[in-house]
Amino acid sequence: MKMDERLDRSTIDAVFFDVGNTLFKPYPSLEAVVREVMARFGYDPTDEEMLRGVIAADRYYEERYWNDDTFWANETDASEMWAELYAVALQEMGVDGDRHLIGRAIYDHFGDGARWRTYDDVVPVFERLRAEGYRLALVSNWDARLAKLCFDMGLFRYLDAVLSSASVGLIKPDPRIYQVACSRVGVEPERAVHVGDHYYADVLGARSVGIHPVMIDRFGFGNPADVPVIKDLYELLPILGL
Repeated sequence: MKMDERLDRSTIDAVFFDVGNTLFKPYPSLEAVVREVMARFGYDPTDEEMLRGVIAADRYYEERYWNDDTFWANETDASEMWAELYAVALQEMGVDGDRHLIGRAIYDHFGDGARWRTYDDVVPVFERLRAEGYRLALVSNWDARLAKLCFDMGLFRYLDAVLSSASVGLIKPDPRIYQVACSRVGVEPERAVHVGDHYYADVLGARSVGIHPVMIDRFGFGNPADVPVIKDLYELLPILGL
């Protein structure tokens, strides 16, 4: 599908979605949730310390992901990666206590649906797609708690399947995770669209099995020109011919 193409409504039966930066965001913010947990252990970082920690965590994740992304394939490795990531951030913030213990507590806290919100466009677009008869599924490199988060957040009523990499043992862009998603909702790949924010995992992965990729860029980062790019989910509707 070229950048300016629109799909015929009659040719698409299902829409798949990534999660992070596509549907979910930490609530009230990443920094606020981290501060909440740190306060339990007697720490109150300054804004400057928090910023240093977030930057260190982002750097750690990118290095881990591009060197070896297999941690996403099971819950043990995924949870350990996140605990270590938060420990790295805590070290950068000057925490001298048991950083891994606090890091694990932060990870555990993010298992509560109250610590997440959907972007404002998610529920209205899900409702419209369901009303139009589309089957919906989540396909995400995420830990095994994704289904619980969807239940906590009231999203299950819209979804036909929830696939997290840690639950199925497959990591995007592995074509098999997309094939499993198609099987779960009963659709041929060429009759599905996948929306995500990551070119490598979402666009290349979906395209490898014949699913139509759409890239979402909520933050204006700029993206390759060989895929339709939307700034929010409302812009998905005309691509689907709605």
